[in-house]
Amino acid sequence: MRFMIMHKNDANTEAGNPPPMDVVHTMGAFIGEYAATGRLIDGAGLASSRTRTRLVFRGGQCTAQQGPYRGERELPAATLLLKVGTREEAIGWAERYGAILGNGELELGKVNEPWDIGLMPAPENPPLQVLLIDKADQATEAEGRSPAVKAALSRLEAEMTEAGVLVRAIRLRPSAKAKRLVFTNNKLRMTDGPFVESKELIGGFAVLELTAMDEAIELCRRYAEILGGTLEIDARIVDTDA
Repeated sequence: MRFMIMHKNDANTEAGNPPPMDVVHTMGAFIGEYAATGRLIDGAGLASSRTRTRLVFRGGQCTAQQGPYRGERELPAATLLLKVGTREEAIGWAERYGAILGNGELELGKVNEPWDIGLMPAPENPPLQVLLIDKADQATEAEGRSPAVKAALSRLEAEMTEAGVLVRAIRLRPSAKAKRLVFTNNKLRMTDGPFVESKELIGGFAVLELTAMDEAIELCRRYAEILGGTLEIDARIVDTDA
């Protein structure tokens, strides 16, 4: 089974502080164990909300809000990793995506690069990598979006791929099959989905091939310990059929 393990933003990340270098190396070694066996599919960390843009689509109108902001409706249905030249370009693609939804909410978050966390000097004029987060709604949490909407999104994603913009798209199964893990000083409190809402901004994620949810939970224990032992993580099942 394929899982997306999402940890939520914390005060340190929101303040724009890079993680301590020992945490960077320890997490790198941990994730490297899965990369070495071919079980790591994807992963990224996101910068603070001041680097993000929230797009709300209602009745054919789009309202954009630039961060910083607090989390509101942060339960994702899908993520699309985009590689663009500018934030305006990313917003343009997101506006087209949202126009297909008609009503919905998207978020664009800058992906942390190695130079953002002190691993290497920044290259000259690097491309901008942005995570487009498609927020869950009643349709994605139930029977799924209509065939017409799915087809239109597929056509747009094909165009984005041809343009060299779309790196990877990942769709998630409804949160009814998910687990929310809240760690406090490495002590775990777990909640079964479905989740009516999630008000914590995503701080980063890893997509991995695992045997079952039990393995995902044990992975999250190590994940949480490396990140300080106090944080919230969602373990979501990836819709590989999509």
